[in-house]
Amino acid sequence: MTFLRKLREIQQRNNSLLCIGLDTDIHKLPEFMFEYGDPVFEYNRRIINATKDLVCAYKINMAFYEVRGESGWYTVHQTLARIPETIVRIADPKRTDIGNSAEQYAHLFMTDYEFDAVTLPPYMGWDSIGPFVKRPSQCGFILTLSSNPGSRDFQYLKVGSKPLYEKVIEKVKTWNKKKNLGLIVGATHPKELRRIRNLAPDLPILIPGIGAQKGDLRSAVRYGVSKRGDLAIINVSRDILYAGVDEKFPQAAREKALQYRAEINKYRKDFPA
Repeated sequence: MTFLRKLREIQQRNNSLLCIGLDTDIHKLPEFMFEYGDPVFEYNRRIINATKDLVCAYKINMAFYEVRGESGWYTVHQTLARIPETIVRIADPKRTDIGNSAEQYAHLFMTDYEFDAVTLPPYMGWDSIGPFVKRPSQCGFILTLSSNPGSRDFQYLKVGSKPLYEKVIEKVKTWNKKKNLGLIVGATHPKELRRIRNLAPDLPILIPGIGAQKGDLRSAVRYGVSKRGDLAIINVSRDILYAGVDEKFPQAAREKALQYRAEINKYRKDFPA
């Protein structure tokens, strides 16, 4: 199955554009979770069980796992095993390199761990991207316009008459021979997101920046979806992960995810693309 087909099918089946970011910080877990041998995995497991019918994807921010060394990688493996195969699984390391190094990173994320998608910066060009997207069933989300304030340091610089992020889109479209590339565009840039969707009407767009980063959800939905009302993946992490602080945190996470899904779908209905 191609990546686009898998994404569209789960977005339709779960009636959801919501992605939950599993940015699970061991220092923020309730104290009782440390009764378990792997508290981060147990936390993730409960979040997944509580929300798996409400999402189209889960995104694993690798920084929160790699910092824990070997045990963190084991947690990633165990967490992936608990995500239903119908749901898109995104690795978020934003890591590329050249030559043999890129091949090794790609083997790690796309073969050993079998993620459906991975986040990648484009700065080193196609030879740093290609190893990750050999299979049409696996997608590379290319960093286009990030949600942080520092995005203005480089991503808006003019290349000829166009900002650098538009040049990235042009290049991604030429690379997209297997129809398995997408873009990353922060919800903190609604005007630019609208322009980017017009430039790339058929590419999936991963949209971080909702919740703690104060991105506008209404604009993210309105300008991020395709003409079919899909292909936007709206990521929310901390607002859902830490919605509860006691033993009932899975229920609190579910309630928050339900709220986000309902609000997203309201905006999909109000603003057909």
